[in-house]
Amino acid sequence: MNFWRAFMLMWLAVSLAGCGINNIPTYDEQVKAAWSQVQNQYQRRADLVPNLVNTVQGFADQEREVLVEVTEARSKVGSIQMDESILNDPEKFQQFEQAQSQLGSALQRLMVVVERYPDLKSNQNFLTLQSQLEGTENRISVARRDYIQAVQQYNTEIRTFPGRIWHSVLYSELEQRENFEATTENAEQAPSVNFE
Repeated sequence: MNFWRAFMLMWLAVSLAGCGINNIPTYDEQVKAAWSQVQNQYQRRADLVPNLVNTVQGFADQEREVLVEVTEARSKVGSIQMDESILNDPEKFQQFEQAQSQLGSALQRLMVVVERYPDLKSNQNFLTLQSQLEGTENRISVARRDYIQAVQQYNTEIRTFPGRIWHSVLYSELEQRENFEATTENAEQAPSVNFE
């Protein structure tokens, strides 16, 4: 009798493990990890910006307005407290993304300033910082893409069979995750650059 009980318990455990019962918490952790990577890349950008601004400032004092915009945008990004609750609060999430978008726009304007000052472009420190910043922007794009994919996988799991059943029975406290939305007006249009 004990043999059959042990056998049935093992069979039940193996059956449950193979039917996706652990998918929801696994995907939830992937969403959290992907979001942490997005934050990591934003922090990298925030750390690089002061160096870039200082380098540009040495060459382009008359373009102070652009530099002030970049500094203010970075300050605004730094003032938003990041924690896990932002993932579950669409309003905070949108505020965070708007601040990041403003910083990105200010950095684009800064790059236009750079085109006006050939001496600045030839400065090795600036070239290194610019390369690092461009790489960081690419990393942010990749991190956002990975986050979007993790959210898609998680949300799909809790809305389809059998994940929907496991969600309602075992993981009902885990809600659908918000995804990225463009926060810049007319973000779908390519920016025009004029070097006059």
